[in-house]
Amino acid sequence: MTVAYTELPLTLWRRGKVRDVYEVDEDRLLIVATDRVSAFDVVMRETVPHKGAVLTQISAWWLRQLGDIVPHHMISADVDEILHAIPALAGSRAVLAQRSMLCRRTEVFPVECVVRGYLAGSAWKEYRSSGTLAGEPLPEGLRESDRLPSPIFSPATKAETGHDENITRERMASIVGTDAAARLEALSMEIYAFGNRRAEPRGIIIADTKFEFGVMDGQVMLVDEVLTPDSSRFWPAADYQPGRSQPSFDKQPLRDYLDGERREGRWDGDPPPPRLPREVVAATSTRYLDAFERITGTRLAVEAA
Repeated sequence: MTVAYTELPLTLWRRGKVRDVYEVDEDRLLIVATDRVSAFDVVMRETVPHKGAVLTQISAWWLRQLGDIVPHHMISADVDEILHAIPALAGSRAVLAQRSMLCRRTEVFPVECVVRGYLAGSAWKEYRSSGTLAGEPLPEGLRESDRLPSPIFSPATKAETGHDENITRERMASIVGTDAAARLEALSMEIYAFGNRRAEPRGIIIADTKFEFGVMDGQVMLVDEVLTPDSSRFWPAADYQPGRSQPSFDKQPLRDYLDGERREGRWDGDPPPPRLPREVVAATSTRYLDAFERITGTRLAVEAA
């Protein structure tokens, strides 16, 4: 089954572009990743089968690997354990299966911790115009998608609407404090390096990614999604060729279709979005499932409704 929106017998704390977040109690949240999909900051009308399950279960897989590096907010992403912990959800198994995560509640830092190993996206756009990234100079002569001499920590502010804004490390320190900024940077770089060591032998380049962190009882914790196709730029290593944009394991078929609609003048980039052909939805779903299988080495176990 696909899930566009959820209505659970809990207090809805926040409904984002993809996730519905519920309050369980003062210490716990339930995060449900729906099959909603957005592109160019617009949420599509159609859902993408298995997308929510892929995002949740990839995050859970990574968090289990990262436990020795950084504390994290996940209590469980197993539906049986979640239903046992929250009896009020007994009738919601089909909605929650694979796509829900019970988490510790933290005070989240108001910054995105971005690590870039390759020059792509907004980083390439800034470099092409000014030779910098977040105002800091990069070596001359780099091409689109070039591997950077070493990964760069490039924080950003969080935007409720529109795009996040790249900021300098100094500005980040002014927002969260010098000690916290140094801790978040060190953790982000370590997690990114760990992720690449796991992904590269599986044929995936993690070009860049973003992390979020929170604090609970004075302890910094990794929160939200981790190293997923939505929070990261995953490239197939076999097809990597610097000097151009790269194919990716995410909603690239969707973005390509929407780009075509804009070029042809059939969509102006604002809501409502155009209807998506079935083949575009299917191709996008396949990309997400492929990313899950390559990263974890297993097929996604999707429960029937």
